[in-house]
Amino acid sequence: MKTVETELLVVGGGVAGAYAALTARSYGADVLLACKGALSGGSTRWAQGGIAAPLESGDEASHAADTRKAGRGLCEPETVGVFVREARTQVEILRDLGVTFSPQVTLEGGHSRARIRHTGDATGHAVSLALSAALRAGQGPALQVQEGAFVQTLRCSGGRVVGADLLTPAGPLRVRAGAVLLATGGFGRLFGVTTAPPEGTGDGVGLAWAAGACLRDLEFVQFHPTAVVRGGEAQLVTEAARGEGGQLLNARGERFMPRYDEALELAPRDVVARAIAAEIAATGGVWLDLRHLGEAFVQARFPTVTESLGRWGLNPGTDPIPVCPAVHYTVGGVQTDVDGRAGVPGLYAAGEVASSGLHGANRLASNSLSEGLVFGARAARAALAELRTPHGDGEAPPFTGVDPACLPRLRAVMDRAAGLRRNAADLEAALADWTWPAAPGVTRASLEAGHLATLGELLLRAALAREESRGGHCRTDFPAEATPPRHAVWGHSSAGQPVLREVPVGPAVGAR
Repeated sequence: MKTVETELLVVGGGVAGAYAALTARSYGADVLLACKGALSGGSTRWAQGGIAAPLESGDEASHAADTRKAGRGLCEPETVGVFVREARTQVEILRDLGVTFSPQVTLEGGHSRARIRHTGDATGHAVSLALSAALRAGQGPALQVQEGAFVQTLRCSGGRVVGADLLTPAGPLRVRAGAVLLATGGFGRLFGVTTAPPEGTGDGVGLAWAAGACLRDLEFVQFHPTAVVRGGEAQLVTEAARGEGGQLLNARGERFMPRYDEALELAPRDVVARAIAAEIAATGGVWLDLRHLGEAFVQARFPTVTESLGRWGLNPGTDPIPVCPAVHYTVGGVQTDVDGRAGVPGLYAAGEVASSGLHGANRLASNSLSEGLVFGARAARAALAELRTPHGDGEAPPFTGVDPACLPRLRAVMDRAAGLRRNAADLEAALADWTWPAAPGVTRASLEAGHLATLGELLLRAALAREESRGGHCRTDFPAEATPPRHAVWGHSSAGQPVLREVPVGPAVGAR
């Protein structure tokens, strides 16, 4: 197996990974960025709405309050404070990298004021292009980008992560690294109907878990309220469509959100998603209506949505758009502190793969791109400050892949038991039959399926243990919020068995 050495191995080319790699390189570090698809792949390029950050120092308190309100009591105060203090500066750096934001900010659900910077309805695409261009321009011996590289396993020595084994188009590759930073995104592909990209198979979360890291709040899965679903494919309709005045109508033509929340269509996503599901069940369907905004305005403001829906014969400027909730963002992940430390020396995480404590039980709209910037940069700086010269290859934690042919059935089980509304009977039934055959060989597909099977079981068990409804976790048999709010943290026993603990909200934790 070919072996290379680097100071920092960054896994994932979305906003968190790309920005972390650029930050580390700006400090003079040698960096290897590995992403399993194209550099511009992943979730970042599909983010339509925009990027949230305080407009000025006086807006920090308001943005923090909006974030905490959406998070339903589970946001970590230190993490939120760091985020609102640093987000604006990091977003402004994007301008220096060539992202041209509209002069008008917009409003999205859960925000108390318009503060969302955007480039029409293709903000993530613009951010991805700018970061990818900066990485390609900086490539050389000290900054290498390996596309199409799938991390088979992390390697550990003396309780420290010291590198990884990669499957690349050129063959297996062993990377010895002073530190590893995971920015691999979430695990939305655990479910059947999702806006997550094909890469969203929970690789980073599974790798960190196998290496001994703790996982936090896996049961909190955010459903985007307004997706258009055709043949199992979910096409997102940006939150900004409601921010510009879009209205939700049921099959009777009634605007129903006044019955659910005083913020109407701009209530937090968990509220709107459950309201839509209830109205679909009661009346037969829900539509997003933008017609009163005028066809010319809709096409100019939302060209990406107009083009994508046009392929299905829908024109959002003239047609009511049939919408329903779809899995969009996995809030839980690798537990980290505000500097991305993942509780295992040498291992860091940022972005959707991480549970930094920013989102609590439900992510505030458009906080994800700015989260990737803030905590990608912080994790890179922490990793560089705590580097160790790699010595030897270490050992690979044991991990067994799963036959990927099982995934359709696995996803059907997750949709039924851990969807928008959950109950003990469905969760227990899913766990009673949670057995999946091992794959005959080690392939990317079998490893992805193995990560999903592992995370699915942990999610189901955490959802069963959380006997309350909070944010993205709704139990029909426990409809009220419990007091006080507590995190659900998966750790390892001395014998290596999974252990679930309740942990109060408080100081962020991580390896130091």
